[in-house]
Order: sequence, then structure tokens, then C-alpha cells
Amino acid sequence: MPEVHETRRARLRDRVNASGSASALVTRPANVRYLTGVAPPGAVLLLGRTEDLLVHGTAPGTTPATTATAAADGRPDEALRIHPLPTPGGDPAVAAADLAAAQGADSLAVEEHHLTVARHRAIGSVAPALRLSDVGGAVEQLRVIKDEEEISCLRIGAEIADQALGELLESILVGRTERHLALELERRLVDHGADGPAFRTSVGTGPHSGRRDHRPTDRRVEEGDFLSVCLGATYHGYRCEIGRTFVIGTSPADWQIELYDLVFASQRAGRQALVPGAAYRDVDRAARQVLDSAGYTEGLPESTGHGVGLEIDEEPQLAPAAMGKLDACVPVTVEPGVHLPGRGGVRIDDTLVVRPEADGGPELLTITTKELLAL
Repeated sequence: MPEVHETRRARLRDRVNASGSASALVTRPANVRYLTGVAPPGAVLLLGRTEDLLVHGTAPGTTPATTATAAADGRPDEALRIHPLPTPGGDPAVAAADLAAAQGADSLAVEEHHLTVARHRAIGSVAPALRLSDVGGAVEQLRVIKDEEEISCLRIGAEIADQALGELLESILVGRTERHLALELERRLVDHGADGPAFRTSVGTGPHSGRRDHRPTDRRVEEGDFLSVCLGATYHGYRCEIGRTFVIGTSPADWQIELYDLVFASQRAGRQALVPGAAYRDVDRAARQVLDSAGYTEGLPESTGHGVGLEIDEEPQLAPAAMGKLDACVPVTVEPGVHLPGRGGVRIDDTLVVRPEADGGPELLTITTKELLAL
């Protein structure tokens, strides 16, 4: 995709130039990868006046030549030159600012939301003639709408996650620990072609079920437990997620059926609200009001969902105070849940892509059944 990355950099350059800066320094790793297709550890991107440079440090024990070769593996286009630092220990961001000044730039837009104060000061000291400005979230804004190649990576990642979860559900679960199940899921993700898990896999049983971001413990699965699982796969750098809740061993109790049906209705309302032009807050409201009307007004998550891509939690945020409206080709999660302290709870989480009604509406990427199964 060489031309894709060059086009992305051109779009960012237009924004930077329109704001009055001659060059830009991109330091956030996901943003570097989005604009270049590669991101060696610590690498930064300089959008220069005369050429674009991927600047990175030299790892101890390697030579600049071998590091440059490794960084250039899969280089996206000829318009991007790899610039390794000649000696170990240097800061690529500081070096990039010096290179911008050497190209004749009088101003440099930086990602202030990513730079530390110390790093910002170091950039200013090495190139005092440069006027530093803030590029803000310009790259993150460009990343919101995905092209079909990006969506394809998310789709494959979702298939891998579905497959790993489906295989786990066919195994014997009673007596196994949350930690063991989480590790097995992550192994299965890799076995099926994922780069790795998209985030720390969450498995919650009994009173732990339905808790957002629950870290697996040594609690063992018991008959009659709710079992909630949240996992995600990374494929070619793109991250998706899925969350499901099941009942272990026996037919669900009445309170489990009632709670599950409520969260399912909330999740369905959120999914149905995913149309181009819908306000972020309206999607959140559609899912949240189902739970609110049933009396679950406290303890609900801060948001109903979020964007996914090169990071597992990126723009947009589907939250009560979120500003903005959905566009087509924006992948998001819809993940409401309810947790009852001491008893457990339900969480249902899907990754979808916003599509217009003429194209069939939101595209569901994670397709594992949402029926309340007794395993």
C-alpha cells in the first residue's frame, strides 16, 4: 500500500501547512504506523519541507546499517527515507527537529498530547529557531474513517477471535481457572494467525462476570456461574474485540435470563443506532436508556463503545458527552453491560462497521452467537 501512506501524509501536510507550519513531527507510535506502514520502536516521522524522514534510534549491539535495513523492511514508498541515528542513545524526536531546521523550516508542528514536557523542551533547545506549534489530534482524526484494506484487516481479526472463542466453548470449562482460560484464548488467537491479542483477555466467572476490564484470577469455573469473556485479535496491526456471556453447566436461573435479555436489548438498540450522521451521544443514549429504564442507573460504564483500529480504544467515543457524528466506514464497538456486586453480570460486545442503509446497515464483524448458551 505504498501510495496509500503517501496520500495520508499528503493529507496531513495540507492540514499542517494550512495552520501555518512548514513541517510536522509525528511521535505517537500508532500515528507513525498509519502514515508510514512501519514503525520501529521509538521511531518518529518528520514531514519535512524537502523530504519525509522516518527517524529512529540504533539499538545496542547493532550497526546503523543493519538497523536501517530492518526498519526499511516493508518500506511503504520511495518518498519516505529511513534515517537511523548514527549512535545509540539519541532521541529520534530531537534529531528530527534538528533535521527539520537543516531543511530550512522555520516552524514545526508537534503532537503536544504525546510529547513529555522534557522532550518538548529538548526539541526547542536543539533547534531554537523553529517556531513550535501543536498539530493536535489531526492524525487521529484522519484515522477515524477506515479504507477497505483497513476494514479487511479488522474483519480477519474478528474471524480469528470468533474462531478462538468458538473452540474454547467446545471444551470442558468446569473446574478451570479464569487465568487458565484467558491464556488458552490468547494462545488460540496466535495459532489462528493473529499478531497477538488486541488487549489483555478478560475472563470473569460467578461474581466476577460482567465486570469491565476484569483481570483473570485463580477462581475456578463452577456450575451455575455466569461466564463472561472479552477478547480481541490483532491482525496486521489492526485490533478488534468481542465479548460474550454464557451460563455454565445448568439451565439459567430466572434472574440470569432477565438480566441477559436486558443487556441484549440494550446492545441491540445501540447497534441499530449505528447509521451515518448519527450523533455519538445518541448511539450511547439508545443503549443506555434501555438499562436506565430498568433501574440500572448506577455503575454503568462511562461509554457504550469506542472506535477501533491501530489501537483498541480510539476515536470516536460513544459516550453521553461525546461531540461529533458517525461517518460511513467507521468501525466501533457496542458493549453495554451490567454487573451486580456479589452475584455477577452480563456484558455483550461486538465490533461493527458503520454502513449506510443502502449497503445493508452496520456490518457486524464479530458473529459468535449472542444466544444465552448453557455450556
